[in-house]
Amino acid sequence: MPPSGRSRLDDFAHALAGWEWDVALLQEVPPWWPPELAAAAGAQHRAQLTSRNWLLPLRRLISDRNPDILKSNGGGANAILVRGGIDEHRAERLRRRPEARWVHGVRLPDVGWVVNVHSQNHPEQAARADTDRAVAIARRWAGGAPLVFGGDVNLRHPELPGLVRVAGNHVDHLFTDGPPAAAATGDVLERGPLSDHAPVAVTLA
Repeated sequence: MPPSGRSRLDDFAHALAGWEWDVALLQEVPPWWPPELAAAAGAQHRAQLTSRNWLLPLRRLISDRNPDILKSNGGGANAILVRGGIDEHRAERLRRRPEARWVHGVRLPDVGWVVNVHSQNHPEQAARADTDRAVAIARRWAGGAPLVFGGDVNLRHPELPGLVRVAGNHVDHLFTDGPPAAAATGDVLERGPLSDHAPVAVTLA
């Protein structure tokens, strides 16, 4: 906001490239953006299509010209960007209705797993169910290796058994299965008019 009348891909790419990070977890990204965002930031990417992607070429054609017409109906994907190596990528569906929701994650060399989710937003029980299931899947993938879990869980004050919340803002949160002392204080980054969700950054040792 306010309406732009043009694609904001270059604006998002510039913002992401300018911040310091090793791994970025993105939700509700136009499906054709992750390769461009990664290239601008000097990163690799792994993405998972989510919802509103029927007739995607037509949605893209409209949204590239004016994203204010379709807005979030331009198509959806979650993405993980990594400035470094990626050993493995996995994804698993959480639900089909009312919208498709997925959890996906990457295994990083000598680090462990970083897992990204966008849970159903209404009702709260659905958000809780998606998040709990995503955590169970992430733990299975990690198999005891270190785990970082985050994204838009659509819960204001989530408490996830066995995980420690290390940063968050509104409904966007980051957790780890490591000790609380392993995390620095999280920061909320300035994003201007680019998103209604403020980026959350945290340093993990």
